[in-house]
Amino acid sequence: MPDSLYDIPLKSLDGRALTLGEFRGQVLLVVNVASKCGLTPQYAGLESLYKEYRRRGLQVLGFPCNDFAAQEPGSASDIQAFCTTNFGVDFPMFEKLNINSQPRHPLYAQLIAARPVAVFPAGSDFREKLAGYGISPKQPEDVLWNFEKFLIGRDGVVVRRFSPDMTPDDPALIAALEAALNSQP
Repeated sequence: MPDSLYDIPLKSLDGRALTLGEFRGQVLLVVNVASKCGLTPQYAGLESLYKEYRRRGLQVLGFPCNDFAAQEPGSASDIQAFCTTNFGVDFPMFEKLNINSQPRHPLYAQLIAARPVAVFPAGSDFREKLAGYGISPKQPEDVLWNFEKFLIGRDGVVVRRFSPDMTPDDPALIAALEAALNSQP
């Protein structure tokens, strides 16, 4: 496994090989995304965050995943067309990867190891709702569902992990984002 998040091999949605090293020194919000999820409208909020904060050094990075009730079944071109047409997504998108299924992608292995517990919005019952549908993570540290978010500081350290129901405009997420943007690597 690579030593740093910046060294993990990835592919953009259009198939270009890259690493997070291309974003070194910036604040990263890594989000597992899906096109057919009840939380899919968060794409709009993520794009708003990206537009508002990218000049200050934020990169929102979308990682499609089909691990959660097969809610991302499309091809790379299907995903790109969906995101562009429906939400005007301009932030970087990557090829689909495994998050909870095996083999877990090394990016998510490192993100989860760094932050095994997510922060939930006040009064959240999201975990209980999923359990009511018979959906629970196999391991307590597993990603709960689509649109879970990992915030990485300018220094490459995973600062915070936010639950899927933590919307991009939630004050707790914005406060953590502002703090990360205001810190120096």
